Amino acid sequence: MSIVTRTGDNGTTGLMYNRRVPKSHPRVEAYGAVDELNAALGLARATGSLPGLDPGIRAIQADLVVLMGELATAIEDRERYVRDGFKLLATTHTASLDVWVRRIEAEGVDMRGWATPGGTLSAATLDVARTTCRRAERRVHGLLESGELPNTEILVYLNRLSDLLWLLARWVETQAAKANPPS
Repeated sequence: MSIVTRTGDNGTTGLMYNRRVPKSHPRVEAYGAVDELNAALGLARATGSLPGLDPGIRAIQADLVVLMGELATAIEDRERYVRDGFKLLATTHTASLDVWVRRIEAEGVDMRGWATPGGTLSAATLDVARTTCRRAERRVHGLLESGELPNTEILVYLNRLSDLLWLLARWVETQAAKANPPS
């Protein structure tokens, strides 16, 4: 089987359970933005300079796969999706982000002033992931406004994740400043 199916040559794409929608459909925009976020997090991990963060970022990426599957399922197919054993994003996913936020805040992070991305390569990749997360949040909110988002926890999760990514970028910059104090 080839990756080239030609089924999208007419400007449509497939959702779960073989539903076809235009590639510009708000649902496709939403899960596409989450896919971009997952790729941005992969880039952040690939820099290799996020000591101790890799397992947590991998866990977030696994959450995003769950989230994308849910977003790629039309409301009419939601019950079937759950019946087929697919997971939905839950409050436990968001709670794990809250735990991480509290842990990082307890370590102390310089949060004075407006953060300008680019303090370090690692922090910059996290800031790119954060801004991509905010775009995904906006796209998902569009689904909510149109009545196409039955699970509002997705919106809560993305909001919390963008906060965490901002905090992690500042944490990385704080760690770099401690390791290399100005002379």
